[in-house]
Amino acid sequence: MTLIDALQTVSLRCRRPRPSISTGSALLIPALLAGASASAAPVPGPAWADHMVIQRDAPIVIEGTANAGEAVAGSVGTDRATATADAAGHFALHFAAHAASATPVPIEITGGQGTAPIVLHDVLIGDVWLCSGQSNMEYPLTRALDGPSVAEGSADAGLRLLTIAKATSPVPKADFPTAVNWQAAAPASVSPFSAACYFMARELRKTSRVPIGAIHASWGGSQIRPWLAPATGLALYGSADMALLRQFPGDPLGAVAAFAPRWADWYAAGTGGSRPWLAPDTLAWHPVPKIGYWNDWTGTPLASHATGTVWLRRQVTLNAAQVKAGGTLNLGILDDMDMTWVNGHAVGNSFGWDYERRYRVPPSYLHAGANEIMVAITNSYGTGGFTSPADHLQWAVEGGTPLSLATDWRYAIAPVTIYPPRAPWDANGGIGVMYNAMIAPFGHFALKGMAWYQGESDDGIPGYEARLRGLIQGWRGQFGSSAHMLVVQLANFGAPQLAPAESGWATVREDQRRASGAEPDTALVTAIDLGEAENIHPANKASLGHRLALAAHGVALPVPISARREGSAIRVVFAGIEGGLAAWSAAAPIGFELCGAGQSSCRYATARIEGTSVVLSDDGRPVTRVRHGWAGNPLINTRDARGIPLPGFELSVRP
Repeated sequence: MTLIDALQTVSLRCRRPRPSISTGSALLIPALLAGASASAAPVPGPAWADHMVIQRDAPIVIEGTANAGEAVAGSVGTDRATATADAAGHFALHFAAHAASATPVPIEITGGQGTAPIVLHDVLIGDVWLCSGQSNMEYPLTRALDGPSVAEGSADAGLRLLTIAKATSPVPKADFPTAVNWQAAAPASVSPFSAACYFMARELRKTSRVPIGAIHASWGGSQIRPWLAPATGLALYGSADMALLRQFPGDPLGAVAAFAPRWADWYAAGTGGSRPWLAPDTLAWHPVPKIGYWNDWTGTPLASHATGTVWLRRQVTLNAAQVKAGGTLNLGILDDMDMTWVNGHAVGNSFGWDYERRYRVPPSYLHAGANEIMVAITNSYGTGGFTSPADHLQWAVEGGTPLSLATDWRYAIAPVTIYPPRAPWDANGGIGVMYNAMIAPFGHFALKGMAWYQGESDDGIPGYEARLRGLIQGWRGQFGSSAHMLVVQLANFGAPQLAPAESGWATVREDQRRASGAEPDTALVTAIDLGEAENIHPANKASLGHRLALAAHGVALPVPISARREGSAIRVVFAGIEGGLAAWSAAAPIGFELCGAGQSSCRYATARIEGTSVVLSDDGRPVTRVRHGWAGNPLINTRDARGIPLPGFELSVRP
């Protein structure tokens, strides 16, 4: 049994029924609900519900819960299977693979004597795809180019959609946060659905002519780390971090105290050894003009300080009785992550622009008189600082009158230039916390494949290739080793680049390319030409959906294969080219670079097209690498006959 198997089995008993109950006996339903003499029926896993799509041509496994030792029987059409629930109440019904269905297939699950059968209605068999990632995958059809008109003509009973509600958990869950709701494509169901996923699924539906199930589970702004399966998290981050993750739900103060030295070392390293939570007066403090976003503090340096770390400081005076009782520090909502200290003790570390901070502070951290509260808020995007009204800020005394913290705050801008380490339980960057709540509950649910569009939030965090490969391997461990993986290479975004330079987004794109090339049956689908310079959420999701659908069908897309020296030139060879290459709106390809050992050696190269290769002229300077599209917002003009561009990449030059 794998780690995920064990963790899921432990929590399976918490599942609640999802499908409808057969109405064969009207009197039986009230008896069941009232806990009368009839036993509870077996409960299938949460993804198994009315109007769903089951993956064709793959063994069907219906997992669920029943009474320990209970005999369970089930049918998929005319195919029948039996199982016995184990000591934890887990059962698995195994059926042979089925071909795609033109009409609904009846599914029924029955338990011991006296139980009403569970019947799933309007179930189809076809291809099922899971779409996941951050905001560009979450981006809804209603906001996409021509989205509203597309939605108007979307009705299709053979295309079924499922959106998983957002949630996090430190351990794998057996149930989703809300009941699943498979829906046939229609204006009301497709409008809020992932645009990229819908456009892909719609095209697959037209070309494959089988039922399509499209599942959307994304979270805007999320890093890749929260989507990793437990075994991957353990392999990449080690047992100590995984132990902290397990500790946090029952002992948040202990987990924060154990994580605090890592945060403290980060801050000290970035400030020449400064530790202001132990010596607050080493910072230059200024009055907080009002409780609210610091961007609204007109006349202060923070009015133009969008991102970074800012210290907030206040004292609270306690008497001996209040110290003995301990308290809860209520800070309201902070945007977007904080590390909070009281008298030099770490009491809280959280992420979230919609989460009220309530940190329990034990008596041992306090003393009679003035107690020092220090809050380091790090904002990564847009507005930062206090979000809640001032009356939400208070010191709650156990069994006593709360003390207001609505005024008398001071601030200091922290002299750190990089973002802090993220705690293992961090809602946006924690280890597997989104996987645990939004992916793990599927159990061993067969898929045709997965489409992954994420990476913007991992800009500047080394090792994305390893994390992406770990995600692919971990998800295949759950959904089947034959599941395809489609990786969207980041769209272009940001200011134009006038000279070769380092680029965090280009580095992520290269990691995406390398991971895609290293993992079997994994395709790179570039969006490097579909972005918008001033909009991180480009609206052209239809073209992306078309490319995803091509890759889903196994159609090769452009990728670089090698860069080799040929006399006084360097030849870059590509695969996945249809109809040859062409340079759009120019006499020759642009965006290619020749590089030596360091960044300063990179320079734009003169290039020409020869069939499915691009040949770069050697300029007599050292060359060890070739780059293409190496910028956040590169201009890409080399495309194949389908209009699909070459992706961004870096290759070592071989002799």
